[in-house]
Amino acid sequence: MEKNKETIVVPHDFTIVGDYALENALVISQEMQNEIVLVHIVKSHSEIRDAENKCKEIAERVFKDHFVKPRYIVKTGSIFHDIGEVAEIADANLIVMGTHGIKGMQKLTGSWALKVIVSSKVPFIIVQGPPKSKKFEKVVFPIDFRIENKEKNAWVTYLANYYKTKFYFFKQDASDKSFKAKVASNTIFAKRYFKSKGIDFEIHSAPGKKKFYKETIDFAKQMKADLILIMTTRDIGLTDYALGADEQQIIANQERIPVMCVNPNPDLRKSGSFSAMGG
Repeated sequence: MEKNKETIVVPHDFTIVGDYALENALVISQEMQNEIVLVHIVKSHSEIRDAENKCKEIAERVFKDHFVKPRYIVKTGSIFHDIGEVAEIADANLIVMGTHGIKGMQKLTGSWALKVIVSSKVPFIIVQGPPKSKKFEKVVFPIDFRIENKEKNAWVTYLANYYKTKFYFFKQDASDKSFKAKVASNTIFAKRYFKSKGIDFEIHSAPGKKKFYKETIDFAKQMKADLILIMTTRDIGLTDYALGADEQQIIANQERIPVMCVNPNPDLRKSGSFSAMGG
């Protein structure tokens, strides 16, 4: 994790969920001393001036209420590509974005939010409401059988450095012997990593009576979690968006628990057998 990256990007579509994202970003920035950059993407140059005026109004309101004045960027393009691009240009280490949930015709439903997320190298925190807590003290950490790289480890340390975070491993119940062995291997790897960093954790097992993503959400509700930390699927396809990938079910969960999404970096080779996504 690079220490010089201290910017939070907040996509704002001028709806209430954009305000929710901004409110959450303000809470995070107070603890982490991050700068906030509002981003609004328009379809044509004719829309830029009006969007800039709206962003300016939001920034001035935030300064009046919180004594923090976000910068803002308005550009033409597509939210599915340009949000991640702006985050990289701004040297951001985090994007906080709101979603309207899994259903509906709004701009950022669960499936569309996932499409935005997987286009970026910068991790997202997805929110559906105003901040319920000022700290991420309870984080649910789903562990399944899939092989992923270890990039999320930096974010475990990142959260633990700023908050007195306790992580709750939630192991998938797998009937297949091969999958069961992979879950066990991933859990052992996670335990070793957390112990080496002195990070507090507990291990819990999923009942295996429902789909893992549903049990993950139920468990997070039971634990009154502040955050669910997941890895997205590598090379997610159009079928996943259409059918409802497990990630979008989690990020748009009905309990409205914030979800941190870390994307596998295609430039890095897979290493180990650790995965932190409920599948």
